[in-house]
Amino acid sequence: MFNSRDLLRFSVVAAAAAVLTIAGCSNQAPNQATNQPPAPAKKAVAAKPAAKPAAAQPAAKKPDSGKAVATKNQPAKTVAVSSKTISSKPASDKPAQPTTLVTVPKGTMIRATVGQALASSKNHSGDTFAAVLSSSIKVDGKTVIPKGAHVTGRVITAKKKSPPELTVALASVDVNGKSYKLPTEPLNRAPKTPAKTDTGDTDAAKAATDINLPAETRLKFKLAKPVKIPVKS
Repeated sequence: MFNSRDLLRFSVVAAAAAVLTIAGCSNQAPNQATNQPPAPAKKAVAAKPAAKPAAAQPAAKKPDSGKAVATKNQPAKTVAVSSKTISSKPASDKPAQPTTLVTVPKGTMIRATVGQALASSKNHSGDTFAAVLSSSIKVDGKTVIPKGAHVTGRVITAKKKSPPELTVALASVDVNGKSYKLPTEPLNRAPKTPAKTDTGDTDAAKAATDINLPAETRLKFKLAKPVKIPVKS
């Protein structure tokens, strides 16, 4: 049998055990919560590395306008552009018209008009002058040298002293763009003698001291030797 002292001791022990038990239960829950292993962390999705930007390529350097680009150790070459227009017309198939040589006989009369003034006091031997044919030259009724053809003459003699003298002749003629010899006999121009006056003036009766051939003077020559002139058939 327990006495009152033992009973009281037992009650105190039991109460203390109950308090400890309640306290242990209350502490177990948070300990369980704290002792639980932490939830595994989700794996972070690795971000894909950004694509590297394409390296900027340096712009090709344009050559300056108007400057020739020369290769290494070689001089720049200039290309010449022809400005000529190539004709698209076909070459003419028409054959060239044949020509024949016609002989102008010696002694043929040739009439020409001088194109400039000539004078014995101004011109010299060897001077040339221009003239044109005042009539055509024909052989057997066919025109060999047409009227208006350009001829070249020359001064044979030119003297100032008394008596004055002026001699001229023809030398060549132009036919179809070509020059051909046309030698003529020298033509001597004599000075004009003034008529005597009733008063017998000696100054008026003097012989002329100069020979003049004004421009547009018509002269008549004679061919000195035969010449051959090409004529289209």
